[in-house]
Amino acid sequence: MTQYSKRMVIIHWLTLALVIAAWFLGDAVNDARHEGGASLFGYLIHMLTGAAILLLTLARLVFRGQDGVPPHGDTPMDKVANIIQYLMYALLILLPVSGSMQVLTSDIGKALMAGDAALLPAKLDGVAAHGVHELLVNVLIVLVLVHVLGALKHQFVMKDNLMDRMSLKRKD
Repeated sequence: MTQYSKRMVIIHWLTLALVIAAWFLGDAVNDARHEGGASLFGYLIHMLTGAAILLLTLARLVFRGQDGVPPHGDTPMDKVANIIQYLMYALLILLPVSGSMQVLTSDIGKALMAGDAALLPAKLDGVAAHGVHELLVNVLIVLVLVHVLGALKHQFVMKDNLMDRMSLKRKD
């Protein structure tokens, strides 16, 4: 096996697109909340995007077990890359959970249940899940950057075509 399965490749790239969308949506909702212009729709779209990321991540873990993965090296850097991969999986699960906890433990949940954007809080001071969610987002951004830099190093410095493993073009 030299490549990931097609379904794992599709989920990988779809998850990346959704993570980028969730980041921009979350940033927009956060800015709008501070300016007093947040909408229930913005929160709902951000939450649905997070739920989709969670479902895709869980599916990817299942498919990883079913389909297998291409062999990885055994160098210290390969081990670090593997740890980063599993940390990203963990964050892609923990982020929707922390986001849900933020909704459940703040007035955001009340506003959504009432269908009234006027109840949305301007600040989330004292909502522990909000701080956790923001911290996890920042950690994910750093890990994704390290992941991308590692892939680029393999592609352009080591020239080992490692990125072909995550391509829809089949070598067979």
